[in-house]
Amino acid sequence: MVEKIGTLILVRHGQSQWNLENRFTGWVDIPLTPGGEAEAKRAGILLKDTHFDRGFTSVLIRAQETLRIILEETGQTDLPVERDAALNERYYGDLQGLNKAETAEKFGEDQVHLWRRSYDVCPPNGESLKDTRARVMPYYEAHIKPLVLAGETILVVAHGNSLRGLVMVLDGISEKDIPDLNIPTGVPLRYRIDSAGKVLEHGYLGSDE
Repeated sequence: MVEKIGTLILVRHGQSQWNLENRFTGWVDIPLTPGGEAEAKRAGILLKDTHFDRGFTSVLIRAQETLRIILEETGQTDLPVERDAALNERYYGDLQGLNKAETAEKFGEDQVHLWRRSYDVCPPNGESLKDTRARVMPYYEAHIKPLVLAGETILVVAHGNSLRGLVMVLDGISEKDIPDLNIPTGVPLRYRIDSAGKVLEHGYLGSDE
């Protein structure tokens, strides 16, 4: 019997307008910049020879637009796609819309670094990465993982922190080390996973990351 090997492609959306303005975005529905659209197009070019069985994304326009551009570049605009808030960016609460540099001046760089990069420290009235992971993983386990284990090729276009929560599990990254993980915008991260759920190989496409 031939072993079924599934492929999981993760892409962080391209640059949004608030990424450009250095603002906390979270669940605010901000569109891509022209630079973000170019990043999405480059991701599509890198994935030109990959045939997908299904796509998943969040309910936020910056992720949906990135996915749309990728599918246009790969000629797969008819791909079945599921959208769910479980894949949304981390909710930044009271910080949403604030400039990151100005927030660091007000609260101190160390505090803002904790809010942004730590595993279990929440910004005021917002989610920690731990909270984000707690909503991403059940959705992944129920809707995405079974397809990958069945040997399908799945594309997930989401956000920096929702993907960090997922990659933390896939790569076995500890709570201590997760603050150092950064996922670049618009660079596909490919996993090859066997039917038992073991990651056989993973790495970025077209990048030295």
